[in-house]
Amino acid sequence: MPVAADLTVRRIMSAEPVRVTPDQPVEAAVDLMSSRRVGAVLVADEKDKLLGIFTERDFLRQSCASSARWQTVPIRDWMSPQPYTIHPDAGWEEAVDSMQRLRVRHLPVVENGKLVGIVTARQLMAQRANHLNLLVAERTRELRQANESLLARDAEVNHYMKAAARLQKRVILPQTAPDLPEVAWGVHYSSLDPLGGDLYAFARPDDDHVGVLIADASGHGVPAAMVAILARQAFLEAARTTTRPSEVLSAMNERLQGMTDERFVTAFYGVLDRRTRLFSYANAGHPFPVWYSARSGLAVELSARGFMLGIMPDEMYKQAEVQLEPGDRLCLFTDGVADCRDERGATFGHDRMRELLPGLAKGTAASMTDAYVSELNSFRGAAKQVDDMTLMVGEIR
Repeated sequence: MPVAADLTVRRIMSAEPVRVTPDQPVEAAVDLMSSRRVGAVLVADEKDKLLGIFTERDFLRQSCASSARWQTVPIRDWMSPQPYTIHPDAGWEEAVDSMQRLRVRHLPVVENGKLVGIVTARQLMAQRANHLNLLVAERTRELRQANESLLARDAEVNHYMKAAARLQKRVILPQTAPDLPEVAWGVHYSSLDPLGGDLYAFARPDDDHVGVLIADASGHGVPAAMVAILARQAFLEAARTTTRPSEVLSAMNERLQGMTDERFVTAFYGVLDRRTRLFSYANAGHPFPVWYSARSGLAVELSARGFMLGIMPDEMYKQAEVQLEPGDRLCLFTDGVADCRDERGATFGHDRMRELLPGLAKGTAASMTDAYVSELNSFRGAAKQVDDMTLMVGEIR
């Protein structure tokens, strides 16, 4: 049975990429990209020597800057010359790393000085998924042959899924929340399937700041879990370099472009200054957290807005801040909590999350989290859980 290392660029690439000659007009290249539904064409001579690449980004950049009629401009004037290339025997991981490092979505494939194909970010993700599906299918066939009954096979699959779930929790979820003199956290995490798409994490960019992330990859099961792992890796790389939540979300969004297929990630990230208790935060399409002020006795939403991660390139995230004081409380949650349904189909709702907080605010972070979970379970009754659920309560000291 083939292994993951066998998945090379040669097996993934388009062996007959859309090509144009350098003398052809831009209009011809744009028409080809539209009719073939591709994001790039390769510019080569008659001997298959690669001269350049012309992408949708090249077209947008050049057409905005040019005063001439773009339709008749030779493609050589607008192409990106001497593009980065990759060898057909390179592995899937090398291709992904190259695209991330070079910040490109298309890599021409060159062998012995000649153009032999092109590989795209979408192909990498799709073919990787297909390859993994084939491996899973092959493993399933082996299990069927090795087991005499469906019950035995289901028991073994269930065992591996639980093992994968345990591994996922070790990989993407903190074992314990940091307990600091300024803030303590209570956390409840419950996935709908053994593998979930919810994610939470903490960061310490320096000794004076602590960050908290809560995120939700769209969908359920294995695909959502894979996206959550990508999001966590992007977060860990970004959060250690800055104390600005807006910059962290922007970096995560850039890293996830083209890597999540048609899925997306919602996220809220906040950073507490331990010296001043100033809490800065930014939001990427995530449910608004709730802040309880001990001074006013009121609970309000932290309503910063921003687009979901992995969808819009170059999205800029607005940053807001609030001055916290000892006795204040923060409640962060994924949409699986607010969208929790009872037996009649009614939802728990964002308003109920906010209205409960003042009455629970005298408790510790852990006791408040337990109280929220008790309210959710009582509301749901016999109804089944319909989504991953993550709830975080912060106790400001």
